[in-house]
Amino acid sequence: MYRKIFENYEKNDRSSLIPLLQDVQSEFGYLPEDVLNEVAEYINISKASVYGVATFYNQFRLTPLGKYVIRVCRGTACHVKNSANILIALETELGIKAGCTSKDKLFTLETVACIGACSIAPVININDEYYGRLTVKEIPKIIKKYKNAAKKEEELKTVSV
Repeated sequence: MYRKIFENYEKNDRSSLIPLLQDVQSEFGYLPEDVLNEVAEYINISKASVYGVATFYNQFRLTPLGKYVIRVCRGTACHVKNSANILIALETELGIKAGCTSKDKLFTLETVACIGACSIAPVININDEYYGRLTVKEIPKIIKKYKNAAKKEEELKTVSV
C-alpha cells in the first residue's frame, strides 16, 4: 500500500522527506514505525533523521488517532473561564493525558491554542461537534454519549455480520 506512495518520489532524494511523510500520514492517519523505516531506506537517510523530523513538526503523529478526537481550547477566553479544569476533568474521565489516545482507541485528547468560539468559552470540540459554556460536571455525560454511540455501532456491526 505505502509502496505506491514511494513511486511519486525519486529514490535517494533526501529533499522529499517531508512531502513523503505527509503522504504516508495522509494514507494511514499517522506515521507507522515500519513505514518510517522504509522511508529512511528509500531516500537513503538515517532512521534517526527521519524520526527527528517526524517528532519535530507538530503536524506529524506517531500514533493513530482515536475514533473521537477531543480538542480542548486553551485560548485566552477559555483560559479565563477555567478550561484547565475542563482538561483535567477529561484526562480523569478518559484516563489519558493531553496528546494521548485511549487504550480502546475511542478517544484522542488534544489541546489547541484557539478553537475560534470565544463567545461560548470554555469550549471543546469532538470531531465536528462543539460544546460550549462547559462545566466540569458535564464531562462524564458527554463522554458517556460517545461511548454509547460507539457501543451501538459495534452492536450493529455484529448483528449485520
